[in-house]
Amino acid sequence: MPKRQFLKAQWKNLVMLNYEVDPKILDEYLPPGTELDLWEGKALVSMVGFMFQDTKVLGIKWPLHVNFEEVNLRFYVKHFNGTEWKRGAVFVSEIVPKSLIALIANNLYKEHYSAMPMRSSVTATSDGHTQFLYEWKLNGCWNKLGATASDELLDIKPGSAEEFIFEHYWGYNKLSTISTMEYQVEHISWQTGKVRDYVFDADVETLYGKAFEPFLKKEPVSAFFAVGSDIKVRMGDKIVVKQ
Repeated sequence: MPKRQFLKAQWKNLVMLNYEVDPKILDEYLPPGTELDLWEGKALVSMVGFMFQDTKVLGIKWPLHVNFEEVNLRFYVKHFNGTEWKRGAVFVSEIVPKSLIALIANNLYKEHYSAMPMRSSVTATSDGHTQFLYEWKLNGCWNKLGATASDELLDIKPGSAEEFIFEHYWGYNKLSTISTMEYQVEHISWQTGKVRDYVFDADVETLYGKAFEPFLKKEPVSAFFAVGSDIKVRMGDKIVVKQ
């Protein structure tokens, strides 16, 4: 039986830049009971920017916390529960503009949220494309993540790189050396637009540490855009791994 619904919202205009990294730099973040979910033998992390819209927490629209940006760094894992493999994501860092959101998520789900000034823009071009830009202010400087994507929308093909990146329906967080938080994320399969160009200009070392810098300063192996949809996040479960 599904867990009680914690959050309901729309995730819209998702920009995802995907980078290959040395799997060893992810070891300290890997939740017990999970293992890396590799794409064609490669460990990938994604820089993600998107909009939260029409957000309700426990069925309530909290004033000034309904529509806002998020930028996060995540990687991909899988967990075997004894009968099936569940494919999920682990978040290294998540940035939002509201301190209350960070406080709730960090306490309930043991996430790694921080609050910073943020802004975003959507700019239509004259040739059937749209530019999506997410910015956050760190130490007085604006960092940015964005992409220009085609307005022609396509379904995600089974077995594609887009399916691997977008269709992880579980979240996992490391609680201790023997326990993990697991929660379910529900949404339809998203439509995508082909990315023509992208931008990522950020203080990687300050945000994520020296280990990530050489990898996130390279060109991404892929860049994707998805329109998004309504989503639901269920209340979490604690997984204890037997020693």
